[in-house]
Amino acid sequence: MIRYKALGLHWREDRLLAAEVMDDIGRVKGVRPLGGTVEFGETAEAALIREFHEELGITVTPLGPPVFMENIYTYEGSPGHEIIAVFDVAFPADMFAGASRITFKEGDGTACFAEWFALDELDLPGRPLLFPSGLKAYLLKS
Repeated sequence: MIRYKALGLHWREDRLLAAEVMDDIGRVKGVRPLGGTVEFGETAEAALIREFHEELGITVTPLGPPVFMENIYTYEGSPGHEIIAVFDVAFPADMFAGASRITFKEGDGTACFAEWFALDELDLPGRPLLFPSGLKAYLLKS
C-alpha cells in the first residue's frame, strides 16, 4: 500500500523543526518534519493544516505549493512506500519563540518531541538521520 503524507518545513534561521523518529528499541534514529497522513478526500494542504493543529494546537500557513517526493523504505523489517507533499510553513507570530524543544502527542497518545536542527548536523555518523531519505539533498539544493 502506498501512503500519502503531507509534511511542513518550519525554519528558525537555518534550523529545521523536526520530530524524533525512534528505532525498534526506543532509541532516536532520526528526525522528520511534522505532518502526517492525508486522509481520503482531503487535500494535502488541508491534511497539513489539520496535522499541525492536532499535534501542536496551532494553525500553520503554507507558504506556497508543495514539492512532491517519493520515499521507499524498510521499517521494523517491513517495506513501506510513501508519496509526500512537502510544504514550507509559517507559524503564528512568536509561537514557540523561546522554546528549543516541543513536546506533543500523536493521535494514539504517544508522547513525541521536536526541536530545531541545523541541516549540517544531520545524516552524519553518530547523528540523527533526516527522513524522508533524500530530503536533506533537496533542501541543500534549494
